[in-house]
Amino acid sequence: QVQLVESGGGLVQPGGSLRLSCVVSGITFSNYAMSWYRQAPGNGRELVAIITMGYRTVYADSGKGRFIISRDNAKNAVYLQMSSLKPEDTAVYYCHAAENRQYWGQGTQVTVSS
Repeated sequence: QVQLVESGGGLVQPGGSLRLSCVVSGITFSNYAMSWYRQAPGNGRELVAIITMGYRTVYADSGKGRFIISRDNAKNAVYLQMSSLKPEDTAVYYCHAAENRQYWGQGTQVTVSS
């Protein structure tokens, strides 16, 4: 059974930081490109960042210079370090694994508010 379990979300003030984690089981983690997506109320799900098997990273414009995606294959984990958070970053953040098949986590809520 494939599981992607996110953690690290919460309430943070504008300008603050959060580190999201996603621990994966049931797949050969190192073979998968890993991504973070987010979905704000009333909006579709949007890509935040990707890290490939070869550790190449791609960021959506919304997070460039503020977010860092990383992975630890020994721990089957992917992370999203978010800094200088803005109210518009408020969303449910989802972990995503892709190779021949795709898998999603259940999401973790991030709320940026004073």
